Amino acid sequence: MNWIKKNSLGIIPCIAIAGLSSFLATINIGYFSLEIIGAPVFAIVIGMIISLATPEFFANKKLKDGIKFTSKKILQWAVIILGFSLNLSTILKVGGKSLPVIISTVCISLITAFVLMKVLKINKKTACLIGVGSSICGGSAIAATAPVIDADDEDVAQAISVIFLFNVLAALIFPQFGHTIGLGSEGFAIFAGTAVNDTSSVTAAASTAEGIYSIDGILSSAVTVKLTRTLAIIPITLALAVYRTRKAKKSGGQANNFSIKKIFPFFIIFFILASVITTVVGVMPENSFTEFYNENFVSFAKWIAKFFIAMAMCAIGLNTNIVKLIKNGKKPIILGLSCWIMITLVSVGVQLATGIFYTNL
Repeated sequence: MNWIKKNSLGIIPCIAIAGLSSFLATINIGYFSLEIIGAPVFAIVIGMIISLATPEFFANKKLKDGIKFTSKKILQWAVIILGFSLNLSTILKVGGKSLPVIISTVCISLITAFVLMKVLKINKKTACLIGVGSSICGGSAIAATAPVIDADDEDVAQAISVIFLFNVLAALIFPQFGHTIGLGSEGFAIFAGTAVNDTSSVTAAASTAEGIYSIDGILSSAVTVKLTRTLAIIPITLALAVYRTRKAKKSGGQANNFSIKKIFPFFIIFFILASVITTVVGVMPENSFTEFYNENFVSFAKWIAKFFIAMAMCAIGLNTNIVKLIKNGKKPIILGLSCWIMITLVSVGVQLATGIFYTNL
């Protein structure tokens, strides 16, 4: 009861704005679908605008606790629930071919982020989130990484904004670009799954490509590659947790009492368990339960994960100074652009080197 009194008033506006954002993401304007933008981006922008217009209202203690809970805990719950959408056996079977491309693009993005962080003197946490978001899966990767590195809401908002910009550009440019340079239909599916950040943008790019290539199957293959790429969340977050622990211990003083247990991303363990459950159900004999689970529960889990991310992004927006974000946006955009270009070049280059480039479905 105390928890409800403490947090409910702050959670309610996040739910309302997430609902509005989810609705906005379903709107089509001519041939352009706002799904490319996505509910999380709508939510964080609406949150920042409301915060700018009424700064004192959402700083109220009665609202602040619930907003903080949403930006931290609800964000972790979203990552856990996302695990139910991952069938590991399907991913290994279909997505295994794309592993060299995935590993290469993840590595080049993280290296690029690290180098430019030093060169441009960008905030370490912001650079880390942009690098991880660009290389793995956009908002979901940022959601998983932020608690591990103890990122501020403004760091998350900055990273989400940068990722969004290049998500939209990729969804609009990549289908025609891939066809023009001669990518086969399977090659484009792997390209879209590795070089586009967010699932909604992968879906948009792959759907457009099916029309350009006049072939079905690009969408399902691209999404499978994207889900395979999502698994990189696991080693990245664990590695960051270990790195942060070692760094704290080396600093001496009270930091010697610092333990990995304090920052270990236990929600990632639940994320893995959720995907294992879906994998086990996927190999069970077909019956009413497995049919309900695979066709209804998994779809609902995907939806609720996205809704929770939208709630968390709204809460982060309410805690973010949009004026400061815009003023500090130049260097993060350069970083995001550099990661985007390097991922694109490496994805195409590795496919050429491995012979996937010209393959068709």
